[in-house]
Amino acid sequence: MTVSSFKKMFTQLKAKPVILQRYLKFNKPKARKFGKGIKQCLRCGNTRGFIEKYGLNLCRKCFRDIATNIGFKKYS
Repeated sequence: MTVSSFKKMFTQLKAKPVILQRYLKFNKPKARKFGKGIKQCLRCGNTRGFIEKYGLNLCRKCFRDIATNIGFKKYS
């Protein structure tokens, strides 16, 4: 079960607390401790194309947007 479908079911079951507790007990997604899903871009939250080098923690799209502002130069 994906996190998005989990959130969708969570909003539907808010009115039924007993069923919600039972649902959470068996269907809650486990917390990630490592892997691609744990690292996210600081600006947009994207997990793909993640640049962690130099402590940037940005995806490649956001990096291209702000690269000149933080002091990187493009050499061709």
